[in-house]
Amino acid sequence: MNKAADISTKKLISLAPNNWAKWVTGIPDIVTGEILNTEFQWISRQSDVVIQAESPQYGKFLILNELQLRHTSEMPRRMRAYAALAEEKYKLQTYPVLINILKISNSEIPTSFASNFIGLRAIQDYRVINLWEVDVNIAFETPLPSLLPFVPILKGGENESTIREALRMLRADEQLNQLETVLAFFATFVLESTLVQEIMRWDMTVLRESPWYQEILREGQAEGEARGEARGEARGEARGEVRGIISSIETSLEAKFGSDGLELMSQISQISDLEQLKEILRRIVVANTIQELQNVL
Repeated sequence: MNKAADISTKKLISLAPNNWAKWVTGIPDIVTGEILNTEFQWISRQSDVVIQAESPQYGKFLILNELQLRHTSEMPRRMRAYAALAEEKYKLQTYPVLINILKISNSEIPTSFASNFIGLRAIQDYRVINLWEVDVNIAFETPLPSLLPFVPILKGGENESTIREALRMLRADEQLNQLETVLAFFATFVLESTLVQEIMRWDMTVLRESPWYQEILREGQAEGEARGEARGEARGEARGEVRGIISSIETSLEAKFGSDGLELMSQISQISDLEQLKEILRRIVVANTIQELQNVL
């Protein structure tokens, strides 16, 4: 079972935009309108979604949603830029929200951008939602179908029965059944791959098509290409891409196996073959134990 699917942020939010808006803003009487075009004059990204909303207290405004697989140090500046560009284009106040999917470290995640240059200040606050802190019952009771694919990494969502219920709800709805590969991908972070395979009833190689696995791979490639371009030579670009994939491997190991996974980095960082590194990244997705990865190495 392998379906070509649109698993974009826009697709997820459009499943129940009113309930999504109530969740991210905390405004109970909010009503959403159109999901707006985010092709601003200078930048265009697929991971951000702008919703036009209205409430009796605040009138018309925009909700800017940025869904990130993992938080990076660039996000505060990026949130400032997105909020400003959205307000400039649509001439409405903006409520920016950053949703982080995977917990990478215990470091505090900032909720604002602030700079002071030659006495001139720039400040942009935004709301931060970390999915690992969100109670899994919200996905089922609100209901909030946009969160169903992320059930395994929500607070209290790591047990088999809860994941099976999320899968049942996804498969029962034609609009939602495309999202089961996303659910399966995150299920491998909390359950053994053999059990996930049994629950899903398809070959685990399907997970290579998961948009979140592809996102991890793309991040590594993009980072590597950027470093290579900075060197201005083909050899530098190749080395940069290798470093990018190694960075993605490190993030994936920490997200799935914690500090135990990071112990493998001393060995992995010595590998220079790009295809071998990509294969290691693929194996992390379906590995149940550190020992399995050691055997691959």
